[in-house]
Amino acid sequence: MTKVFKGRPVIAGKLESCEAVVTKNGMNTLASFQKSVLEGKKDVICSDQNNPDLYNKKINDVALCLPQSIGSTTGGMVLYTASALNVAPKAMLFPHTIDSLAAAGVILADVWTDNSIVTVDNLGDEFLDYVKDGMKITIDTDGTVTVES
Repeated sequence: MTKVFKGRPVIAGKLESCEAVVTKNGMNTLASFQKSVLEGKKDVICSDQNNPDLYNKKINDVALCLPQSIGSTTGGMVLYTASALNVAPKAMLFPHTIDSLAAAGVILADVWTDNSIVTVDNLGDEFLDYVKDGMKITIDTDGTVTVES
């Protein structure tokens, strides 16, 4: 089954068949990335025990579907650093307007690294209700997000 959502490209890009990882909770970027990044891991395993949707799941090289990022103001720098180290998500997808912490991180990554994080917001309430872990996500540069089960 395939469903198409139309959002606003924050960091436009084309992405083909990326695995979805979904949280209905806000994602604390520092708590999620810190352990793997400090240990120099090539795969980032979410270390935020307060997010049961993401805890112990791989969160790099995926389409991260989330309502917002939360936590300290270092959140944007964490996303930028993950991108600079080539361990960031391939995409971040938001049902509503992107929050300022995530926006700062994806913009810094886009400007200062070669590893942009394709980011689309305003996908609508139904987006997070529909998408599930493991579904395949395709993103077009105009903000069209296709979800396949």
